[in-house]
Amino acid sequence: MGKDNSKLFILILLGMLTAFGPFVTDMYLPSLPAMGEYFNTSSSMVQLGLTTSMIGLAVGQIFFGPLSDRYGRRIPLQVAMWLFIVSTVLCLFAQNIHQFVTFRLIQGVAGAGGIVIARSIATDKFSGRELAKMLAVIGAINGIAPVVAPIIGGLFTEAIGWQGIFGILLVLGMLLLAGCMRFRESLPAENRLVTKWADTFNSFKLVLRNKQYICYVLQLAFAQGVLFAYIASSPFIIQQHYGYSPFAFSVCFSINAIAIGTAAAFSVKFRRPENGTLIGCMGMLVFSVLECAALALGCSFWVYELLLLAVLFMMGMTFTTSTALAMECERTNAGTASALLGAVCFSFGGIVSPLVGIGNILVSTGIIFVICSACSLFGILFALGRRRLKVRFHLAFITSQKR
Repeated sequence: MGKDNSKLFILILLGMLTAFGPFVTDMYLPSLPAMGEYFNTSSSMVQLGLTTSMIGLAVGQIFFGPLSDRYGRRIPLQVAMWLFIVSTVLCLFAQNIHQFVTFRLIQGVAGAGGIVIARSIATDKFSGRELAKMLAVIGAINGIAPVVAPIIGGLFTEAIGWQGIFGILLVLGMLLLAGCMRFRESLPAENRLVTKWADTFNSFKLVLRNKQYICYVLQLAFAQGVLFAYIASSPFIIQQHYGYSPFAFSVCFSINAIAIGTAAAFSVKFRRPENGTLIGCMGMLVFSVLECAALALGCSFWVYELLLLAVLFMMGMTFTTSTALAMECERTNAGTASALLGAVCFSFGGIVSPLVGIGNILVSTGIIFVICSACSLFGILFALGRRRLKVRFHLAFITSQKR
C-alpha cells in the first residue's frame, strides 16, 4: 500500500483527465474563423473538425470503457495519452482541412479515454462519502473547464494563432502522460472482467430495448444539439457578424456557460425530475423560436445574447434531470447505459455542428435551435406517455409557481 498514489495525486490526475474533453473541444473555438482563412475553406468545413472530435469522444467512450474493465486502467490510459499526443502533432502539421478533420477524429477518441476512465478510477479507489466527494469535485471541474478553456483560447489566439493553441494542448497531453506513467493500477487483476467481448456488447442490446430510456436519451441528445449548434456558430456570429474580438467572445462564452451551470443546479430543486425537464424543454422551444426570428430579422448583439442566455438556461435545466431519469430506467445496466448516453449525446453534437455553417449562419443556427428544441420536447412527452402527461403538466406548473 506504500507504493499507492496519494489521494492528492489521484484528485489532480482525475481532475485533469475530466477537463480533457472540454479542453479538446472548446479551447480552440475562438480561433475557428482564423482557421477558415488559414485553410482557405468555408466555416462549415472548419466546424467539421468540431464534429469529428465529438464523434471521436462518443466512439472512444464505448471503446475505452469496456477496455479498461478487461485490462485495467493504467495501460488503456497510457494508450489514450500517446494517441492524443500523436494526433495533436498531426493536427499541427495538417496540410489541408481534410487532414485536420481526420486527425481531430483521432484526437477525440483519445480524449474520451481520459474522460471515461477517470470515472472508473474514482469508483475503484473510493466508496461511500469519499466517492461522493470525489465525484462532486470531478463534476465541479467538468463544469468549470468549458468556461476556462475558451478564455485561455481567447487570450492566446491573437498572439500565437490556432497552432499555438494546439501546442498548449500538446503540452497538456504530455503532462497527463507523465501522470499516467506514475499512476498505480487501481483495478486488481482479480476484479477485471473475464467475459467475452461479445457478451460485453450484448448489454447494449438490452439497454436499447428500453423505450422509456431511449426517449430520455433522445430528449437529452436533442438538447445537446442546441448546445453544440451554439458552440459551433457563436465564434462566427460574435466575431465575424458582430465584430467582437476573440477575447470578447471568450467572455460571452463564459457568461453563457455560467447560465447553463446555474440552471443545472436550479433543476435539482424540483421534487420530480420530470417537472424540471418538461419546463426546461417547453421554455427552450419558446426562446428558440424567438431567437430564430430575431436572428432572421438582423437583431442587435444584445438581443441575440439575452435570448441566447434564456435558451441556454432552459436547456441547462434539462441536463441533470434527464440524466437522472435515463439512468433510473437502467439501474441494472448502469455502466452500459452511461456509455450509451454519452456516446449518443456527443454524436448528436457532431452531427449538428457543421449544419450551422450551411448558408446564412444566422438563419441556419436559428432553425437548428427550433428543430432540436421541438424534438427534445417530443422526447420527454413520449417518455412520460399519454396517461401521465396530463398529470405532469399540472404538477410542473404548480411546482414552477411555488418556486
